[in-house]
Amino acid sequence: MIAVVDYGAGNLGSVHKALRFIGAPVEVSRDPERVARADALVLPGVGAFHRCMSGLAEAGLTGPVRAFIASGRPFLGICVGLQMLFAESEEHGAEPGLGVLPGRVVRFRFEGAAGEGLKVPHIGWNTLRFPRPGALFRGVPEGARAYFVHSYYPVPEEPDVTTAETEYGRPFCCAVERGSVHATQFHPEKSGEVGLQILRNFVALTA
Repeated sequence: MIAVVDYGAGNLGSVHKALRFIGAPVEVSRDPERVARADALVLPGVGAFHRCMSGLAEAGLTGPVRAFIASGRPFLGICVGLQMLFAESEEHGAEPGLGVLPGRVVRFRFEGAAGEGLKVPHIGWNTLRFPRPGALFRGVPEGARAYFVHSYYPVPEEPDVTTAETEYGRPFCCAVERGSVHATQFHPEKSGEVGLQILRNFVALTA
């Protein structure tokens, strides 16, 4: 069973619906014991980093999510669910994250002509580039498009965790992989057939 962690994140329904659409065995749960026993875990997230981290803690899920990741079972973070994997975010000063990956989450800042006319948040479709092979992107062609809604993005300290990049005023990391941990800054559940293929690839990791 794939568990989608329910800690009040706004995109729970769309993630659950997309996984059901592709035939995955999935449930939404805020029960720490159910989360701990899942075969795979999806951590969604929209909105503010601080609110998501606080929601996870208030639901008693911070420890179970960390323990699940440490167990080596397949894990997928989406949007703020990716950002929370990092050591900290600058969104509210220096807000600590889960600390699974070294690095920071920073706000878009544009300088010069490259950022002319660009707005924050970044909302819309962008093409993906793959600096190294990633299990989530099997069967996804270079230049495929995915849907983004965010004002902050990750800056990993370990460049080799980056499996996809895109550009918005500057190139930035938009997907990571380390061991059984996978995460995307974009929303696969809102990215059409490309997103469904990414979710199928994740489900295949649980087989």
